[in-house]
Amino acid sequence: MRFLNNAAVKLVKIYQLALSPYLGMQCKYVPSCSQYACDCFNHYGFTKSLGLVGWRILRCNPWSHGGYDPAVKQTSP
Repeated sequence: MRFLNNAAVKLVKIYQLALSPYLGMQCKYVPSCSQYACDCFNHYGFTKSLGLVGWRILRCNPWSHGGYDPAVKQTSP
């Protein structure tokens, strides 16, 4: 499964380098949806990350308020 996570991160990085500069900053969230995807794939398993990223992309729409939404939530001590 680590191979799938690494491959997904590489695909997102290619998107960030090749397409994102031409599309402009469209995401209402911090970090951006693509960075959120990288963080998910680096922290969670492939299947859970797909669900989290899909839900994030669905929430990133014109009616969303956006804001700070990290992939890895901080736990309080």
